[in-house]
Amino acid sequence: MSVRLILTALVASCVMCGAASLAQAQTAAPKGAKDAAKPAAAAKPATAAKPAAKPEPAVAGSAEPTLIGQYGTWGAYTATPNGKKVCFALAKPSSSKTNPPNRPRDPAYAFVSTRPAEKVTNEVSVMIGYALKPGSESTLEVGGGSFAMYTQGDGLWIKNAAEEERMVEAMRKSADAVIKGVSAKGTETTDTFSLKGLAQALDRLAQDCRR
Repeated sequence: MSVRLILTALVASCVMCGAASLAQAQTAAPKGAKDAAKPAAAAKPATAAKPAAKPEPAVAGSAEPTLIGQYGTWGAYTATPNGKKVCFALAKPSSSKTNPPNRPRDPAYAFVSTRPAEKVTNEVSVMIGYALKPGSESTLEVGGGSFAMYTQGDGLWIKNAAEEERMVEAMRKSADAVIKGVSAKGTETTDTFSLKGLAQALDRLAQDCRR
């Protein structure tokens, strides 16, 4: 199973289990759970993959995510899908714009996830809430820099994995991150994520994922 599908299932669980802090800080809507349950796209191609292989077993029956702390707009969660621990920080955009204006889309989420069993730490991904234009690239702008993001279905990952650590450090120190993309229908989107609390959420997850 792709990492995107695992994160999708975890988001659905977060929404459906009604975590109070998530609902208050991020106003997660039931629609997000409904849409997140749709069949996922294929796993991220090897050209953009991280060194570790992506897990394949089904998520069904896995433990629901546990909210271990709310830091600003970011919730820190742990879960154990398929018996393997996953730790992740999750946030929704603080603002979203489309061009042309007011085009409909599903909720967007940003993740920073750690999977100890795969030796993956602080992997940044975004579920953008619509089908991205095939073959298109998106960008994540943070701390005065711009990072190319690889697109697959409705998911985004950094194109150059060697830059991910630098991007995460910039996210820790900056006030917000701006993600730009183009939908399959040609709609341009700009999502701004507040980064308030992200550093604290990642520090908490670093501690928890040791166990």
